[in-house]
Amino acid sequence: MSLPGPSLIAAEHVCVRFGPDEVLHDISLKVDPGEIVTILGPNGSGKSTLLRALLGIVPVAEGRLLRQDGLRIGYVPQKLTVDRTMPITVRRFLSLPTLVTDQAAAEALARVGMAGQGAEQMTTLSGGQLQRVLLARALLGKPQLLMLDEPTSGLDQPGEAAFYRLIEEVRAETGAAVLMISHDLHVVMAASDRVICLNGHICCEGTPRVVSTAPEYRALFGLGTQGALALYRHEHDHAHEDGHPHHHHHHHDHEHDHV
Repeated sequence: MSLPGPSLIAAEHVCVRFGPDEVLHDISLKVDPGEIVTILGPNGSGKSTLLRALLGIVPVAEGRLLRQDGLRIGYVPQKLTVDRTMPITVRRFLSLPTLVTDQAAAEALARVGMAGQGAEQMTTLSGGQLQRVLLARALLGKPQLLMLDEPTSGLDQPGEAAFYRLIEEVRAETGAAVLMISHDLHVVMAASDRVICLNGHICCEGTPRVVSTAPEYRALFGLGTQGALALYRHEHDHAHEDGHPHHHHHHHDHEHDHV
């Protein structure tokens, strides 16, 4: 159904069943333009199923999904297995399944920090480079909403931090909203406007700081310092990591002044 009001996409009391098993129960959420929303949950919590339901790939047993008319979604899958026997360049991959011009391909690669790498073979890319190419391909459709399924699952922490920064930059440059599933229960992109904790149902929801202190979050993801949520910030913020969160609230305002 099409969605009135400003939201891009919404779920209202959605349930998803696989046979007798209810995988998702009574899910209500919405994503507004330009917003970054992170969905956190343990394995088997229904995160990928929720994303696929929102994309219309998985049928909904109850409730309803709404999206803005003509909503353009860019999808970045969790993993892409490149056939090692099939040589394909980055440039040709960007034209699957929709042909794009050389200029559009070059611009998308530049935006994700891979300018001039169109001639490289997909099979030789690192995990981080592969994620960037997948993101570039998703950006080619000029999406209003980017949906990313565990985009950093194969990356080390510096790689994860760099990818999160890239997502922030893309949001700032394109105005696209971002709905991202995170596998890392203890590290969330600081730029997330909202974090939704999922375990078959929505356990808690709020800003990263609010969620990190929520008892539901602690119950789900562990207690003590290991259970505390760390926020990825830019390198130039690290000077402030003295335990005082005073600068978090104006995080967005100064983020891109140096561009």
